[in-house]
Amino acid sequence: MTVAAPNISTAARPVIRQLDESAINRIAAGEVVERPASAVKELVENALDAGATRITVEVADGGKTLIRVSDDGCGMTAEDLPLALSRHATSKIDGSDLLDIRSFGFRGEALPSLGAVGRLTITSRAEGAEGCMIAVEGGRIAAPRPAAQNRGTVVELRDLFFATPARLKFLRSDRSESAAIHEVVKRLALAEPQVGFTLRDVSGGEMRVIFRADPAPGDFFDALHARVAQVLGRDFAENALRIDAERDTVRLQGYAALPTYSRGSSVAQFLFVNGRPVADRLMIGALRAGYMDVLSRDRHPAAVLNLVLDPQRVDVNVHPAKAEVRFREPDLARGLIVTALRHGLAQAGHRASSTVGAETLAAFRPEPGATVAAPNPFPRPYQMEPRPAAGTLMRSLAGQAPMFGFAEAPSARADLAPPEPDQTARPLGAARAQLHENYIIAQTETGMVIVDQHAAHERLVYERLKAQAADAGIRSQTLLIPEIVDLSPTDAARLLAFAADLAELGLVIEAFGPGAIAVREVPAILGRIDAASLLRDILDDLADLGTSSRLKGKIDAVLSRMACHGSVRSGRQMRVEEMNALLREMEATPLSGQCNHGRPTWVALSLSDIEKLFGRR
Repeated sequence: MTVAAPNISTAARPVIRQLDESAINRIAAGEVVERPASAVKELVENALDAGATRITVEVADGGKTLIRVSDDGCGMTAEDLPLALSRHATSKIDGSDLLDIRSFGFRGEALPSLGAVGRLTITSRAEGAEGCMIAVEGGRIAAPRPAAQNRGTVVELRDLFFATPARLKFLRSDRSESAAIHEVVKRLALAEPQVGFTLRDVSGGEMRVIFRADPAPGDFFDALHARVAQVLGRDFAENALRIDAERDTVRLQGYAALPTYSRGSSVAQFLFVNGRPVADRLMIGALRAGYMDVLSRDRHPAAVLNLVLDPQRVDVNVHPAKAEVRFREPDLARGLIVTALRHGLAQAGHRASSTVGAETLAAFRPEPGATVAAPNPFPRPYQMEPRPAAGTLMRSLAGQAPMFGFAEAPSARADLAPPEPDQTARPLGAARAQLHENYIIAQTETGMVIVDQHAAHERLVYERLKAQAADAGIRSQTLLIPEIVDLSPTDAARLLAFAADLAELGLVIEAFGPGAIAVREVPAILGRIDAASLLRDILDDLADLGTSSRLKGKIDAVLSRMACHGSVRSGRQMRVEEMNALLREMEATPLSGQCNHGRPTWVALSLSDIEKLFGRR
């Protein structure tokens, strides 16, 4: 029995016909405008291309009923407006070179696509011209007419997808769509720090400012740092490292956060190519590789990075949404990102996130609503005393001193030799005590530092082992009987093209007939390994990212375990000289601010914050 294809009619020969302009625009809208946030992105990018210095976005009901974008850009004339609503009409390119694209928009699809699925009105005025307005509803364009307008443009889109009601069923709740719009505006605000952005919600006739970022002054780095503080918060800005690296006229600029300021997801990763927000797998993989040695697999780095290169070396015309790019030299782009991040993190030395100290102080404070009974200095037999909340513990102990007639609270520390002045001036201070045979307490000029001795020494030993491995090379072990791994010819060729890089890490492979790989040598440090599984994991990385750090990651994991076993163990008592030596080595060792898994190795508490815990300020 023959079953006909469900989408092909057998009644008659299919007839080829030309779709009308309205159908073409609705099809294009399906690619360009997936949801209200997509419309906001296209309209704000048009405003940026027009040279706007201030952009205001107003939405209602998650953008489903209203999206209004106002700007102070160059504006348009009455002659420009009908042309702007024609497909593939744009002022951004002349069509002679589709790789030399220096603007956000260039396809000429956004406005006609929006007019095909919604009620669109454009009001604009160019310098020296009269204001004018044009409207389009469901693809039907009205004639331009005069309108009052300052220089710039206001684009108003009402009832999105009214002409294609089936699309409305795929939209999410108003709150979800509003959150997506907020995210789009944030990304574009980070892309253009010297432009002012305002996002308002005007649902129900009320106006709420959801987001505001004023134009940031200064050069690129000053402006971006100020914008990062506005958009992502002061904590991110305080814990961000400046990244500025260049290789073969390709430049990486921006800020990357310390490993101890990591996140549980990738929500704080903002990547740009020539100022264009992108979601590029190569860049995401390179960002991850740059932090590979300082973060556990369940943590994600935070960064705002812009890759600047000649437009001829990157293709942004991959998809109508323009979020994907294709690099002419992907290895160059990836290598620059990884190297720049690792260098920046190494330059940070022993530095750890400032939020670690804030979180430590928060642990001492009572939870909201917690009440603590006054301590009873003379409890009756078998009376259960109330346990104080964590934040009041120190205050409670200090408060008991007057009850017992002490003029001041007795000292609870062991008197050590007075610290040398030059040591207290050092970043990690002078060792004063060891608590629970694991935590070193050091005194600085402005407060105190608490160091996890095991985590800190583990990092120091790990860095030494890596340096030794790099100097001497990774020793390989020759297999008595080579392991043959059967693959497809394509996969085998892809692995062999990567053979020189694998050999540097101690894994030696060679071709063994069509579609087969012979594994001759393996890294000695790994011991017995499943070569077939390792090669397939490497192939997965190559297919996904174009490169693989799988083998290096396995070697580093072994070195990390060796460092763990070779470091100062918890429970060991240390002399003052040993503790100070550990502090000095931490100050001189890159990446010593976090352990091998990205957790902080030390916490700093300022004297003023400590005094606040006791109510002295």
